[in-house]
Amino acid sequence: MNCSGSETGPVCPDFLHMSLSDTDREVLQEAIRCLDLGLEVALVTVVKTWGSSPRPKGSLLIMRKDGHFQGSVSGGCVETDLVQRYGRGELSGPFPTLINYGVNREDAVRFGLPCGGRLELVVEILQSAAQLRILLDKVEAGEQVARRLCLHTGEISLHRPTAAEFHYSDNEVVKVFGPGWQLLLIGAGQLSQYTAAIAIMLGYEVCVCDPRDEADEWDMAGVSLIKLMPDDAVNQLSVHGRSLLLALTHDPKLDDMALMNALSLDLFYVGALGSHRSSEQRRERLLQLGVTPEQLQRLHAPVGLPIGSHTPPEIAVAIMAQITALRNSVVL
Repeated sequence: MNCSGSETGPVCPDFLHMSLSDTDREVLQEAIRCLDLGLEVALVTVVKTWGSSPRPKGSLLIMRKDGHFQGSVSGGCVETDLVQRYGRGELSGPFPTLINYGVNREDAVRFGLPCGGRLELVVEILQSAAQLRILLDKVEAGEQVARRLCLHTGEISLHRPTAAEFHYSDNEVVKVFGPGWQLLLIGAGQLSQYTAAIAIMLGYEVCVCDPRDEADEWDMAGVSLIKLMPDDAVNQLSVHGRSLLLALTHDPKLDDMALMNALSLDLFYVGALGSHRSSEQRRERLLQLGVTPEQLQRLHAPVGLPIGSHTPPEIAVAIMAQITALRNSVVL
Protein backbone atom coordinates (compact mmCIF):
# COMPACT_ATOMS: atom_id res chain seq x y z
CA MET A 1 0.00 0.00 0.00
CA ASN A 2 1.31 3.43 -0.92
CA CYS A 3 0.13 6.19 1.42
CA SER A 4 0.72 9.89 1.33
CA GLY A 5 -0.28 12.86 3.40
CA SER A 6 0.51 16.34 4.57
CA GLU A 7 2.23 17.42 7.74
CA THR A 8 -1.09 17.56 9.54
CA GLY A 9 -3.14 15.01 7.64
CA PRO A 10 -3.59 11.36 8.56
CA VAL A 11 -1.03 8.89 7.28
CA CYS A 12 -1.56 5.11 7.05
CA PRO A 13 -4.03 5.05 9.96
CA ASP A 14 -4.04 1.24 10.09
CA PHE A 15 -0.36 1.38 11.02
CA LEU A 16 -0.13 4.57 13.01
CA HIS A 17 -2.99 3.64 15.33
CA MET A 18 -2.39 -0.04 15.99
CA SER A 19 -4.47 -1.75 18.67
CA LEU A 20 -4.60 -5.05 20.48
CA SER A 21 -3.17 -8.11 18.73
CA ASP A 22 -5.78 -9.85 16.62
CA THR A 23 -5.62 -13.11 18.59
CA ASP A 24 -6.12 -11.53 22.01
CA ARG A 25 -8.84 -9.26 20.66
CA GLU A 26 -10.78 -12.16 19.19
CA VAL A 27 -10.58 -14.13 22.44
CA LEU A 28 -11.73 -11.22 24.60
CA GLN A 29 -14.49 -10.17 22.23
CA GLU A 30 -15.83 -13.71 22.12
CA ALA A 31 -15.72 -13.87 25.92
CA ILE A 32 -17.78 -10.67 26.11
CA ARG A 33 -20.30 -12.00 23.59
CA CYS A 34 -20.76 -15.24 25.53
CA LEU A 35 -21.04 -13.50 28.89
CA ASP A 36 -23.66 -11.14 27.47
CA LEU A 37 -25.68 -14.22 26.49
CA GLY A 38 -25.57 -15.41 30.09
CA LEU A 39 -23.20 -18.31 29.37
CA GLU A 40 -20.49 -19.49 31.73
CA VAL A 41 -17.05 -18.88 30.25
CA ALA A 42 -13.63 -20.07 31.39
CA LEU A 43 -10.42 -18.28 30.43
CA VAL A 44 -7.27 -20.38 30.08
CA THR A 45 -3.81 -18.77 30.16
CA VAL A 46 -0.45 -20.36 29.40
CA VAL A 47 1.64 -19.38 32.44
CA LYS A 48 4.76 -21.54 32.06
CA THR A 49 6.41 -23.66 29.39
CA TRP A 50 9.28 -26.13 29.39
CA GLY A 51 11.20 -27.40 26.40
CA SER A 52 9.54 -27.08 23.02
CA SER A 53 6.16 -25.42 23.29
CA PRO A 54 3.95 -24.37 20.36
CA ARG A 55 2.42 -21.42 22.23
CA PRO A 56 4.28 -18.81 24.32
CA LYS A 57 3.49 -17.67 27.84
CA GLY A 58 0.46 -15.41 27.94
CA SER A 59 -1.42 -17.24 25.16
CA LEU A 60 -5.17 -17.28 25.78
CA LEU A 61 -8.15 -19.55 25.19
CA ILE A 62 -11.77 -19.25 26.27
CA MET A 63 -14.15 -22.20 26.44
CA ARG A 64 -17.78 -22.98 27.15
CA LYS A 65 -19.31 -26.13 28.59
CA ASP A 66 -20.99 -26.93 25.27
CA GLY A 67 -17.56 -27.50 23.71
CA HIS A 68 -17.15 -24.15 21.95
CA PHE A 69 -13.74 -22.52 22.35
CA GLN A 70 -11.74 -19.64 20.89
CA GLY A 71 -7.98 -19.21 20.93
CA SER A 72 -5.20 -21.73 21.46
CA VAL A 73 -2.82 -22.88 24.18
CA SER A 74 -1.06 -25.77 22.45
CA GLY A 75 -2.00 -26.23 18.81
CA GLY A 76 -2.49 -29.92 19.66
CA CYS A 77 -4.96 -32.01 21.63
CA VAL A 78 -4.77 -30.03 24.88
CA GLU A 79 -7.69 -27.84 23.83
CA THR A 80 -9.94 -30.86 23.31
CA ASP A 81 -9.03 -32.33 26.69
CA LEU A 82 -9.57 -28.99 28.43
CA VAL A 83 -13.03 -28.53 26.92
CA GLN A 84 -14.04 -32.08 27.85
CA ARG A 85 -12.88 -31.66 31.45
CA TYR A 86 -14.63 -28.30 31.69
CA GLY A 87 -17.83 -29.82 30.32
CA ARG A 88 -17.68 -32.49 33.02
CA GLY A 89 -17.48 -29.78 35.68
CA GLU A 90 -13.89 -30.52 36.72
CA LEU A 91 -12.62 -26.96 36.17
CA SER A 92 -15.47 -24.80 37.44
CA GLY A 93 -14.35 -24.15 41.00
CA PRO A 94 -14.59 -20.73 42.65
CA PHE A 95 -10.83 -20.20 42.50
CA PRO A 96 -8.33 -20.42 39.64
CA THR A 97 -7.17 -23.94 38.76
CA LEU A 98 -3.59 -24.87 37.85
CA ILE A 99 -3.11 -27.65 35.28
CA ASN A 100 0.02 -29.32 33.89
CA TYR A 101 0.25 -31.06 30.53
CA GLY A 102 3.09 -33.07 29.09
CA VAL A 103 4.67 -33.93 32.43
CA ASN A 104 5.85 -37.29 31.06
CA ARG A 105 6.58 -38.64 27.60
CA GLU A 106 3.27 -40.51 27.43
CA ASP A 107 1.26 -37.36 28.08
CA ALA A 108 3.38 -35.35 25.66
CA VAL A 109 2.56 -37.84 22.90
CA ARG A 110 -1.10 -38.06 23.95
CA PHE A 111 -1.64 -34.31 23.88
CA GLY A 112 0.33 -33.59 20.74
CA LEU A 113 3.12 -31.65 22.44
CA PRO A 114 6.63 -31.65 20.94
CA CYS A 115 9.11 -34.04 22.49
CA GLY A 116 10.01 -32.71 25.92
CA GLY A 117 7.33 -30.03 25.76
CA ARG A 118 5.36 -29.15 28.86
CA LEU A 119 2.68 -26.59 29.66
CA GLU A 120 1.36 -25.12 32.87
CA LEU A 121 -2.04 -23.46 32.53
CA VAL A 122 -4.32 -21.39 34.74
CA VAL A 123 -8.08 -21.76 34.33
CA GLU A 124 -10.36 -19.05 35.69
CA ILE A 125 -14.13 -18.63 35.48
CA LEU A 126 -14.97 -15.19 34.09
CA GLN A 127 -17.55 -13.29 36.11
CA SER A 128 -18.21 -10.07 34.24
CA ALA A 129 -18.10 -8.68 30.73
CA ALA A 130 -17.90 -5.11 32.07
CA GLN A 131 -14.26 -5.33 33.09
CA LEU A 132 -13.29 -6.93 29.78
CA ARG A 133 -14.97 -4.01 27.98
CA ILE A 134 -12.96 -1.54 30.06
CA LEU A 135 -9.79 -3.43 29.17
CA LEU A 136 -10.57 -3.43 25.46
CA ASP A 137 -11.56 0.25 25.46
CA LYS A 138 -8.29 1.26 27.11
CA VAL A 139 -6.21 -0.76 24.70
CA GLU A 140 -8.09 0.50 21.64
CA ALA A 141 -7.34 4.02 22.93
CA GLY A 142 -3.62 3.22 22.77
CA GLU A 143 -3.03 2.39 26.44
CA GLN A 144 -1.14 -0.57 27.85
CA VAL A 145 -3.03 -2.32 30.64
CA ALA A 146 -1.82 -4.97 33.08
CA ARG A 147 -4.57 -7.44 34.03
CA ARG A 148 -3.80 -9.10 37.38
CA LEU A 149 -5.37 -12.36 38.53
CA CYS A 150 -4.94 -13.23 42.22
CA LEU A 151 -4.49 -17.00 42.36
CA HIS A 152 -5.67 -17.21 45.98
CA THR A 153 -8.95 -15.32 45.63
CA GLY A 154 -9.69 -15.14 41.90
CA GLU A 155 -9.89 -11.34 42.12
CA ILE A 156 -9.21 -9.44 38.90
CA SER A 157 -7.74 -5.93 38.80
CA LEU A 158 -6.40 -3.62 36.10
CA HIS A 159 -3.20 -1.58 36.53
CA ARG A 160 -0.59 0.44 34.70
CA PRO A 161 2.22 -1.87 33.54
CA THR A 162 5.35 -1.63 35.65
CA ALA A 163 7.37 -4.68 34.58
CA ALA A 164 7.53 -7.38 31.91
CA GLU A 165 4.71 -8.19 29.52
CA PHE A 166 3.92 -11.35 31.42
CA HIS A 167 4.52 -12.33 35.04
CA TYR A 168 3.61 -15.51 36.92
CA SER A 169 4.26 -16.38 40.56
CA ASP A 170 2.67 -18.43 43.34
CA ASN A 171 0.41 -15.46 44.07
CA GLU A 172 -0.60 -13.96 40.75
CA VAL A 173 -0.74 -13.95 36.98
CA VAL A 174 -0.18 -10.58 35.29
CA LYS A 175 -0.57 -10.17 31.54
CA VAL A 176 -0.04 -6.85 29.79
CA PHE A 177 -2.50 -6.05 27.02
CA GLY A 178 -1.72 -3.22 24.69
CA PRO A 179 -1.31 -1.95 21.16
CA GLY A 180 0.37 -4.31 18.73
CA TRP A 181 4.09 -4.03 18.04
CA GLN A 182 4.76 -1.58 15.23
CA LEU A 183 7.97 -0.89 13.33
CA LEU A 184 8.67 2.22 11.26
CA LEU A 185 11.55 1.81 8.81
CA ILE A 186 13.22 4.88 7.31
CA GLY A 187 14.38 4.02 3.80
CA ALA A 188 12.83 1.80 1.13
CA GLY A 189 16.00 -0.10 0.31
CA GLN A 190 16.99 -3.74 0.17
CA LEU A 191 17.85 -3.92 3.88
CA SER A 192 14.38 -2.64 4.74
CA GLN A 193 12.86 -5.43 2.64
CA TYR A 194 14.70 -8.14 4.55
CA THR A 195 14.12 -6.47 7.91
CA ALA A 196 10.42 -6.06 7.16
CA ALA A 197 10.11 -9.70 6.11
CA ILE A 198 11.56 -10.93 9.42
CA ALA A 199 9.55 -8.41 11.45
CA ILE A 200 6.29 -9.53 9.84
CA MET A 201 7.05 -13.14 10.75
CA LEU A 202 7.57 -11.97 14.33
CA GLY A 203 4.17 -10.28 14.41
CA TYR A 204 5.08 -6.64 13.80
CA GLU A 205 2.99 -4.21 11.78
CA VAL A 206 5.56 -2.63 9.46
CA CYS A 207 5.58 0.67 7.61
CA VAL A 208 8.33 2.16 5.43
CA CYS A 209 8.90 5.89 5.09
CA ASP A 210 10.90 7.25 2.17
CA PRO A 211 10.17 10.54 0.36
CA ARG A 212 12.63 9.88 -2.48
CA ASP A 213 11.41 9.21 -6.03
CA GLU A 214 13.11 5.81 -6.23
CA ALA A 215 10.94 4.63 -3.35
CA ASP A 216 7.94 4.65 -5.70
CA GLU A 217 9.06 1.22 -6.86
CA TRP A 218 8.53 -0.25 -3.38
CA ASP A 219 6.08 -3.14 -3.61
CA MET A 220 6.00 -5.49 -0.65
CA ALA A 221 2.84 -7.24 0.47
CA GLY A 222 1.75 -6.30 3.96
CA VAL A 223 4.10 -3.32 4.27
CA SER A 224 2.88 0.26 3.85
CA LEU A 225 4.91 2.98 2.15
CA ILE A 226 4.52 6.61 3.13
CA LYS A 227 6.11 9.48 1.22
CA LEU A 228 6.41 12.04 4.01
CA MET A 229 9.67 13.46 5.23
CA PRO A 230 10.87 11.20 8.07
CA ASP A 231 10.43 13.76 10.84
CA ASP A 232 6.81 14.32 9.78
CA ALA A 233 6.19 10.56 9.74
CA VAL A 234 7.61 10.21 13.25
CA ASN A 235 5.42 13.08 14.45
CA GLN A 236 2.34 11.17 13.31
CA LEU A 237 3.46 7.83 14.73
CA SER A 238 1.25 6.31 17.41
CA VAL A 239 3.66 6.53 20.33
CA HIS A 240 3.66 3.83 22.98
CA GLY A 241 5.95 1.24 24.53
CA ARG A 242 5.58 -1.10 21.56
CA SER A 243 6.67 1.37 18.87
CA LEU A 244 10.07 1.03 17.19
CA LEU A 245 12.01 3.06 14.64
CA LEU A 246 14.94 2.02 12.48
CA ALA A 247 16.82 4.56 10.35
CA LEU A 248 18.33 2.59 7.44
CA THR A 249 18.95 5.02 4.57
CA HIS A 250 22.64 5.90 5.20
CA ASP A 251 21.55 9.45 4.30
CA PRO A 252 22.02 11.86 7.25
CA LYS A 253 19.47 14.26 5.79
CA LEU A 254 16.78 11.58 6.22
CA ASP A 255 18.03 9.44 9.09
CA ASP A 256 18.99 12.32 11.38
CA MET A 257 15.62 14.02 10.90
CA ALA A 258 13.81 10.87 12.02
CA LEU A 259 16.17 10.18 14.92
CA MET A 260 16.02 13.74 16.22
CA ASN A 261 12.26 13.40 16.77
CA ALA A 262 12.18 9.72 17.71
CA LEU A 263 14.67 10.09 20.55
CA SER A 264 12.38 12.57 22.29
CA LEU A 265 9.49 10.07 22.28
CA ASP A 266 8.64 7.08 24.46
CA LEU A 267 9.51 4.42 21.88
CA PHE A 268 10.63 0.92 22.80
CA TYR A 269 13.58 0.99 20.43
CA VAL A 270 15.37 3.52 18.22
CA GLY A 271 18.21 2.29 16.02
CA ALA A 272 20.35 3.53 13.13
CA LEU A 273 22.48 1.76 10.55
CA GLY A 274 26.16 2.60 10.28
CA SER A 275 29.71 1.76 11.31
CA HIS A 276 31.13 2.69 14.71
CA ARG A 277 32.81 5.73 13.15
CA SER A 278 29.72 6.96 11.33
CA SER A 279 27.62 6.33 14.43
CA GLU A 280 29.88 8.56 16.50
CA GLN A 281 29.66 11.26 13.83
CA ARG A 282 25.88 10.91 13.90
CA ARG A 283 25.82 11.35 17.68
CA GLU A 284 27.82 14.57 17.34
CA ARG A 285 25.38 15.88 14.72
CA LEU A 286 22.35 14.99 16.85
CA LEU A 287 23.81 16.83 19.84
CA GLN A 288 24.23 19.90 17.65
CA LEU A 289 20.59 19.55 16.57
CA GLY A 290 19.43 19.76 20.18
CA VAL A 291 19.18 16.11 21.19
CA THR A 292 20.16 15.83 24.86
CA PRO A 293 22.89 13.45 26.09
CA GLU A 294 20.21 11.57 28.05
CA GLN A 295 18.09 11.09 24.94
CA LEU A 296 21.13 10.06 22.93
CA GLN A 297 21.80 7.18 25.32
CA ARG A 298 18.64 5.51 23.98
CA LEU A 299 20.05 5.27 20.46
CA HIS A 300 21.18 1.84 19.30
CA ALA A 301 23.97 2.54 16.84
CA PRO A 302 25.50 0.65 15.22
CA VAL A 303 22.20 -1.18 15.13
CA GLY A 304 21.99 -4.94 15.65
CA LEU A 305 24.03 -7.64 17.36
CA PRO A 306 27.73 -7.99 16.41
CA ILE A 307 27.45 -11.32 14.58
CA GLY A 308 29.85 -10.47 11.76
CA SER A 309 27.01 -9.67 9.38
CA HIS A 310 27.82 -8.16 5.97
CA THR A 311 24.97 -8.88 3.56
CA PRO A 312 21.52 -7.27 3.87
CA PRO A 313 19.89 -10.55 5.02
CA GLU A 314 22.56 -11.03 7.68
CA ILE A 315 22.24 -7.43 8.89
CA ALA A 316 18.46 -7.82 9.07
CA VAL A 317 18.88 -10.94 11.22
CA ALA A 318 21.29 -9.08 13.52
CA ILE A 319 18.88 -6.17 13.91
CA MET A 320 15.79 -8.22 14.69
CA ALA A 321 17.78 -10.55 16.96
CA GLN A 322 18.85 -7.58 19.09
CA ILE A 323 15.30 -6.27 19.27
CA THR A 324 13.97 -9.72 20.18
CA ALA A 325 16.55 -10.07 22.95
CA LEU A 326 15.51 -6.72 24.40
CA ARG A 327 11.84 -7.68 24.23
CA ASN A 328 12.62 -10.88 26.11
CA SER A 329 14.79 -9.03 28.67
CA VAL A 330 17.83 -11.11 27.69
CA VAL A 331 21.13 -9.59 28.77
CA LEU A 332 23.74 -10.10 26.05
